[in-house]
Amino acid sequence: MVSLSIFLNCEGSQVYIYGAASLSSLSFHLSSRFLFKPLPSLAHINCERKKEMALKFTIEQEFSQLSERVKSLDLHPTRPWILTSLYSGTVCIWNYQTQAMEKSFKVTESPVRSAKFIARKKWIVTGSDDRFIRVYNYETTELVKEFEAHSDYIRGVLGHPTLPCVLSSSDDMLIKMWNWEKEWECAQTFEGHSHYVMQVMFNPKDSNIFASASLDTTVKIWNLNSPTPVATLNGHSKSVNCIDFFMGGDKLYLLTGSDDFTAKVWDYETKSCVHTLEGHTHNITSCCLHPRLPIIITTSEDNTIRLWDATTYRLENTLDYGLQRVWAVGCKQESCQVAFGCDNGTTILKVAVADAGPTQ
Repeated sequence: MVSLSIFLNCEGSQVYIYGAASLSSLSFHLSSRFLFKPLPSLAHINCERKKEMALKFTIEQEFSQLSERVKSLDLHPTRPWILTSLYSGTVCIWNYQTQAMEKSFKVTESPVRSAKFIARKKWIVTGSDDRFIRVYNYETTELVKEFEAHSDYIRGVLGHPTLPCVLSSSDDMLIKMWNWEKEWECAQTFEGHSHYVMQVMFNPKDSNIFASASLDTTVKIWNLNSPTPVATLNGHSKSVNCIDFFMGGDKLYLLTGSDDFTAKVWDYETKSCVHTLEGHTHNITSCCLHPRLPIIITTSEDNTIRLWDATTYRLENTLDYGLQRVWAVGCKQESCQVAFGCDNGTTILKVAVADAGPTQ
């Protein structure tokens, strides 16, 4: 059995889980700060992963924290912390083991659309609509550095896994690389998109390579040493909002989500689309592959989270918790945790996953 934790943002007094074989409703009371309550009876979601075998999801516990709209999430690699950045301009760190808020501080009066841990420096890096990147020590919440990084809203920030660098993407159609060992100088500007750049993601097999998603309907591949893209992926009919890399066996794939209501899986080597995931009824806002389970996760402005078999690309579950729009997803490698950010607060559901045996 593998333990999977799911974080959700919610509003209201009921949680609904729509499984392939059953529907369960979990009712509870929300406090003004957070909720943690083990379920008196476990809910089961039964879904068929392969034709011969089903998976059983068993909910073990939950956590809920109300807030303004969550725009981004990040999970600390070693501490039991979830970082949320809010549309209100506030950043929060919650301890999901103690169910207590560790830190909360105002960054700006503008929406903070992206915030990431840089654990090796004990930093939080934020990007916001006021065009500034800000760096905080997460132990003290002291402001380490702030500077105007772009000429328009900053959509994403992302720390390099090994180099002393941060990438930022913006509505000014640029991606920039900032070197903190050189007083946060701009080490490279990447040009090529013709609309807002929504997200960037590093190649897990080669961290000199990254991909970007843009409202110009394309995905572009870049090398850190070149200001122009090395490849462009075309296939979505509308804006591309999100992107992730994942391994399928020995092959590297890209996953993208779009305002055309679809997610696409791309063969990284050939740069061709190998499958289109259809089912959402509104813009797809975030996507990822679960780090340990063969599940593709997509979220949408249709208020749902969808789980897809990463091998067969079949839709396994549609989770509709009545939680408003879902904006962000995040994963943690070691504990199989998944975080979702919606219009209201944060809820954690821990789910155990096991083979349920052959299907009938």
